[in-house]
Amino acid sequence: MEQKTIHYVTKAFKVFAMIVLGILLFLLANYVLMRLWNWLMPDLFGLPTIGYWKALGILVLAKIIFGFGGGGHSNSSKSGKKSKKHFKSFDKCRPMRRDFSDWELYDDFWKEEGEKAFKDYVDKHKNKEDDI
Repeated sequence: MEQKTIHYVTKAFKVFAMIVLGILLFLLANYVLMRLWNWLMPDLFGLPTIGYWKALGILVLAKIIFGFGGGGHSNSSKSGKKSKKHFKSFDKCRPMRRDFSDWELYDDFWKEEGEKAFKDYVDKHKNKEDDI
């Protein structure tokens, strides 16, 4: 019984500490917003400086307009899987794709024939320039 009590008290303390930490981080973010506004906006756009409570209002308004960063949820995310975007147009390109599996032989080709062929090509073009 005593172990359960200690467990629940510890858990309650952790939850309380996380709530307090979250509130402090929110208030700190609001303070940083106020300082950034007062540093940048008056010089850049001629806007007036703001106080802490107006900065809080701007922060809340921005969160309402732009969202809270949770992202969209689909039915697949309820099952615990992360959703992936599937592009239908991607499958249309499948027949036009090249087979790049042949490129694994490129290094061997270059060692055996490519370097010699390139030197012959350069010599051929140098001889053309000399003829002109």
